[in-house]
Amino acid sequence: MPPSSSLPLTLLCLAVVQSFALQSTLFADSSIAMASYGTRGTTIFRSAFVRSFVGGGGRLTRRATHNNRSNTQHLFRSSSSFPLHLSSSTMRSSSSSTSSPEESANGVKEQREWSNYEKLVRKLYMTNLFNPVKLGLENMDKLHKSIGSPMDQPDISVIHIAGSNGKGSVALKTANTLRLADYKVGLFVSPHISSFRERIQINGEPLSEAQVEKYLKEIYDICEEQEIPATFFEVTTALAFRAFAQEGVEVVVLETGLGGRLDATNVIKHPALSIITSIGLEHTRILGDTVELIALEKGGIIKEGRPVLVGNNVPFETLKQCAEEKKASQIYQCEDLLGPEEEQIMIEGKETFEDYDAENSKISKAGLILLQFHLAEQTFDTDKTLKIILPDTIDAGAKIRPPCRFEEMDIKVDEKNARVILDVAHNPQAIDYLIAKLRANYPTANQRIVVGMSADKDLKYCTNILLDYVSDPSKLHLVEASHPRAASISSILEANPKLSDSHYEVPQADDLNKDGRDVSSVSTQVQKALKLATENNEMLVVCGSVFIMADARETLGIVEPRDSAVIAEVAGAGMRNSQ
Repeated sequence: MPPSSSLPLTLLCLAVVQSFALQSTLFADSSIAMASYGTRGTTIFRSAFVRSFVGGGGRLTRRATHNNRSNTQHLFRSSSSFPLHLSSSTMRSSSSSTSSPEESANGVKEQREWSNYEKLVRKLYMTNLFNPVKLGLENMDKLHKSIGSPMDQPDISVIHIAGSNGKGSVALKTANTLRLADYKVGLFVSPHISSFRERIQINGEPLSEAQVEKYLKEIYDICEEQEIPATFFEVTTALAFRAFAQEGVEVVVLETGLGGRLDATNVIKHPALSIITSIGLEHTRILGDTVELIALEKGGIIKEGRPVLVGNNVPFETLKQCAEEKKASQIYQCEDLLGPEEEQIMIEGKETFEDYDAENSKISKAGLILLQFHLAEQTFDTDKTLKIILPDTIDAGAKIRPPCRFEEMDIKVDEKNARVILDVAHNPQAIDYLIAKLRANYPTANQRIVVGMSADKDLKYCTNILLDYVSDPSKLHLVEASHPRAASISSILEANPKLSDSHYEVPQADDLNKDGRDVSSVSTQVQKALKLATENNEMLVVCGSVFIMADARETLGIVEPRDSAVIAEVAGAGMRNSQ
């Protein structure tokens, strides 16, 4: 063979060596045995996992800074990075795969070993790369039975909640009220803001890392022993069920992930109550392209002999027929339990909006009234003492709001307080509602807005709504999250060139940063916007994708559990938006 013809073969060999070295780096200490997945797992890894992370963090990046009156270019390295180049030292030693760089007091990067929690949750986030998501309850049925079907035990009452909007808020309000009434209550919701552990809470507290380690390992052992190819959401749901049963909760408030009929949570057979909060056009390729079809999917959580409560914003006749076909004991609307509304609370904007928080509180209150009938029956069957949920307790419990849902706070900057609002408004309807609520609650305030979006949203339409509101593009700060589904600054600017005079920093793509990502933009722009808002007596609004909120909250000084960069760098791998 001529010397020149050996070059392609040499390059191919190098590529194969790098591919297997990268797999070893990723999986050696994440407790993932490639052998258990066979060649199929390897194939999925190469096609999906590498595609997800090529262009991610961990590269020297050159950024051009806009709207700070400086064209200075500078270099930075993300501490949450994952090396895409594989040095000989990386290939010789596996220690690099189980440790991450941390900056010591003298500014020197030092390696630390990953905790068992980090290894397990990293493995969980990468599950969908090997077990592709498919609709159906077969996996979850096997998992639930394998852990003793705890959600069907008579000593645990389950409230199952579905809906296009409001289900997480109704779940939180309901769980909070039960906690105030001295019930031990488990809450399962998604997605999370800062830590995976937020998804599974007992009496308002996220599971501890030790609890996640214990119960997640048990779920993985079952999956491996029984060869159940469970997905991220199925494993997470089983983790919640296992934790709630082992920790002795009395009531579980369960939010569906996507839809209802085929959602992993829908393996429960005898919920105390099913709630459907609202129906809107969402995930139409999966759930159907009309509100009636989507209602039937959500109505899949209705069970024989059990009551169902529905909110105002649903096709009632469709759900009524569904309830009759499924032989539900009764279908209720809020006014059946709370009496007729004195006056609906509305928010005026370009459109007139019902106050969503008021509607969610109403659904929660009505649901708690229904739940008490079930709890009363349960006490007769189990000799438990009935804990009455008083009206004042219901009112107090319903006042809580989920984080980043028009969350208001004051942040002190140089002895002055700046009003800050965090809201995960991320689509046109939600952004219109956010602006209407800002106008209603703060009619004379000037706003400065930090916004980051998911890549699958209508970037031009959403940002035009914000531009119309603030008038001056220099009042907008554009950011991108470090999440694989986040929209880049470049894509936002390409979608809406009118934003060129906004505040942003665009990383310059080069050999080390081929897609030009900036994982520090949220922190940078929130700091900058907060300073300008304080100086100009403005209110700061941080809105858009849930993916930007953890960085924003940390930058604002909010102290709460947050997963490390070791976990964050793989968060979202192969997952749907609902997860």
